[in-house]
Amino acid sequence: MQNEFTNMERAEVLTAALPYIRKYTGKVVVVKYGGNAMINETLKQQVMEDIVLLWLIGVRIVLVHGGGPEINDLMDRLGKKPEFVNGLRVTDKETMDIVQMVLAGKINKTLVNLLEMKGGKAVGLSGMDGRLLQCTVKDERLGFVGEIQKVHINPVTDLLDNGYIPVVSTVGCDKSGNAYNINGDTAAAYIAGALNAENLIMMTDIAGVLQNKDDPSTLIQEISQDDLPALYESGVISGGMIPKVECCATALKRGVKNVVIMDGRVPHSILMELLTDEGAGTRFSRSEPKYDDRKEGWE
Repeated sequence: MQNEFTNMERAEVLTAALPYIRKYTGKVVVVKYGGNAMINETLKQQVMEDIVLLWLIGVRIVLVHGGGPEINDLMDRLGKKPEFVNGLRVTDKETMDIVQMVLAGKINKTLVNLLEMKGGKAVGLSGMDGRLLQCTVKDERLGFVGEIQKVHINPVTDLLDNGYIPVVSTVGCDKSGNAYNINGDTAAAYIAGALNAENLIMMTDIAGVLQNKDDPSTLIQEISQDDLPALYESGVISGGMIPKVECCATALKRGVKNVVIMDGRVPHSILMELLTDEGAGTRFSRSEPKYDDRKEGWE
């Protein structure tokens, strides 16, 4: 079987990526790896390879992960039915124990091991380590679901400064040491803000924000903060997309320069976003708005 690319073509690809490598070397990029984007094992291997590649070229990369499907799976095996309110998991004490086992245990250490096997240096953390994510009760109806009050970012920066990839599970705690389940997108936004990150990449199982939710070809590639009210009013941003977009806005307000929602099921989507002209998914920024309601749709 012949190689798909010639050596010359490979060299041209690397040369074309050079400006982007120069842009991101030494900068912090936070990747939120959603539970639904982890299901395919082949894709998971590719995501870890992409993260290690970025680390090798000098990107200070932080991986924040969820794990909803695996939590649901263990709850099902234990005979406990998952319950959600407005997209947030109702978390009693028993469920919190399951969340902590799955997120801070199995998934976190699996991802650390995969990064190490790909040639990276990684260390796993939870939001409880060093009181990284200090929280209070978000809503009594939800039980042990936390609302972040403070981010003590030193555990993450210490690892970055020593050449490691921090891998963070979104379990936090309060001042009394009680463990809390924290929404992964929210945790990633706060962590990225505390790091003044160049980019927050939110890998999910959706392509991004669509003008028509049933037509992937209507992907909106760029949105500024000023565009959001019109998009909410028109219903373009609705349903399950609302909390994701709110997390994007939170990250921008807390100092992150760019936020991207992308489909983590697309091979090498992180590299396409960071190292090519076209990018991937929908980018949110504080730049000039692209939407003009005097015209038909987006420029």
